[in-house]
Amino acid sequence: MPSLRDMQRGFATAVVFGDSGSIASLGIVAGELGAAGRIDVYRNNVLGNYRNVLAATYPVVLRLVGGPFFDAMSEAFVRAHASGRGDVNRYGGELARFLSFYPPARQLPYLPDVARLEWAIDQANIAADADALDLAALAAVPEHMLGELRFKLHPSVQLVASPYPIFHIWQVNQPGHSGEDRVDLGEGGDALLIARGANGVAVERLTPGGHALLRALARNLQLADAVERALAAEASFDVPTTLKSHAAAGTVVGFRVPRSSQPRTPA
Repeated sequence: MPSLRDMQRGFATAVVFGDSGSIASLGIVAGELGAAGRIDVYRNNVLGNYRNVLAATYPVVLRLVGGPFFDAMSEAFVRAHASGRGDVNRYGGELARFLSFYPPARQLPYLPDVARLEWAIDQANIAADADALDLAALAAVPEHMLGELRFKLHPSVQLVASPYPIFHIWQVNQPGHSGEDRVDLGEGGDALLIARGANGVAVERLTPGGHALLRALARNLQLADAVERALAAEASFDVPTTLKSHAAAGTVVGFRVPRSSQPRTPA
């Protein structure tokens, strides 16, 4: 007799993939509808729910490709990336990578990066809150130690870069957009900061230096290293003004002084 785990796996395989062997192994007592027909009911519900989740997370992708394409893509994605958790808010993060290898999407090379932007917006929306940066504590750090600091970004902060104008693509596909909706793919790429503030999630274009700085800080590099990368990307980049701006906006919410630089308490 198969174990409960084996039956659950068989049921999942039957529902998602329509595998005839798995359907037969379940021992379904079928009436007029038949075992396969009964499983089809579950399959339609499951795939329909996943499609709805993906459509809610990726409305611009849906608008760009249309309903039939999106439905077929969603079904292929679900079969390649079954959900490993019960929280549907965390499902679909692999879609951008999936689209990079999905043959029908080859004619839309910008589509994976649009998906990355939409996922970043979605995750910024549900990220945890954080207290504001303690400016008094930062001001108390000796100047010679500033380069060793490692800054913490707000949990909602996401960084997305693309060789395509994905922010423009996203903008013209928002509900209520009026005016020209054509986008010239040759107008240049984007480096974007996505973060949740007092007025909700906002998307902001970054300069090369601004993007390099935040990416380095997000990777937990010391401030000196982050500044070096920012200036390498943009020689005229204004580091102090940018840091003050991000502190005021809540992009930067904390910092850590290296243990080796912290004063020791006398024994």
